[in-house]
Amino acid sequence: MMKNKETISAQQPKSENIAWSDSLVAAELRAGLMGHKPVTVWFTGLSGAGKSTIARACEVTLVKRGVKAFILDGDNVRHGLNSNLGFSPEDRTENIRRIGEVCKLFTDAGLIVFSAFISPYKSDRNLVRERHPAGGFIEVYVDASLEVCESRDVKGLYRKARAGEIPEFTGISAPYEAPDAPELRIKTGEKTVAESVAEVIGYLEANKYIPV
Repeated sequence: MMKNKETISAQQPKSENIAWSDSLVAAELRAGLMGHKPVTVWFTGLSGAGKSTIARACEVTLVKRGVKAFILDGDNVRHGLNSNLGFSPEDRTENIRRIGEVCKLFTDAGLIVFSAFISPYKSDRNLVRERHPAGGFIEVYVDASLEVCESRDVKGLYRKARAGEIPEFTGISAPYEAPDAPELRIKTGEKTVAESVAEVIGYLEANKYIPV
């Protein structure tokens, strides 16, 4: 899998006449006011693995507990911010780069962000991690076999991909690079949604991102 090096490493702005402006509100102060630590919880996995389902349930769980949480979903983002991007390797990289920057802005604002994207390339996910401060990025590998994902194919996407109607479909005609050392690995072919959500929330509690 080859990608344009300029696309992969593009982190510097094109203009030289701009400067970064730090907030006058310290991150520690903002976290204290929020009552929890900000973090990006990045769900990655094949289509149908359960990323959005788990992320949405986690968002509801935290909001009901008074935690400022928000979900960014892959399909939703492509309706607006990334509506000009397709599914070529280069466009996938730019898609993840943009959403990674949005996640960082949200965590800068003090939120817990749940991000549900296939994000098939390790290099792209690693770049997003690098844009966050230490401890500000949690990678959750939503691990389900291709067979399990196809059995949940309510949109018929895998069927269309196997018929050649959807080019560059992850897991069929495009690669997926599984994480080497995610903070969490959830085998959704073996766990219920409730069990999966409990695992994520338990991790956030155990690592003091949210109060118990």
